[in-house]
Amino acid sequence: MREYYVYILASESRRLYVGVTNDLVRRLWQHRNGYGSAFAQRYRVAKLVHFETTGSPYAAISREKQIKSWRREKKLGLIEAQNREWRDLATDWHLDSVQASRRG
Repeated sequence: MREYYVYILASESRRLYVGVTNDLVRRLWQHRNGYGSAFAQRYRVAKLVHFETTGSPYAAISREKQIKSWRREKKLGLIEAQNREWRDLATDWHLDSVQASRRG
């Protein structure tokens, strides 16, 4: 079964970006290497501070839209409920080696 992810990225100044993908590692690598959204590039939004997993693309898209519609305070509450220190949850993912292996 395929997994889908809803994720929140943050900049150092805590500007937020909410996205959805079926390959979180690849998408995070893209954001960090200038291939993400123009917004993420402009504001250097690349630290993974929250993510959720679902088996349904429809559920993931619905959840992304729900989170995007929230006021900033509610988004902050979602992040801080599980990541109070705003740690980068992908610190140990070794994204460069993963991406290099995918290029073949």
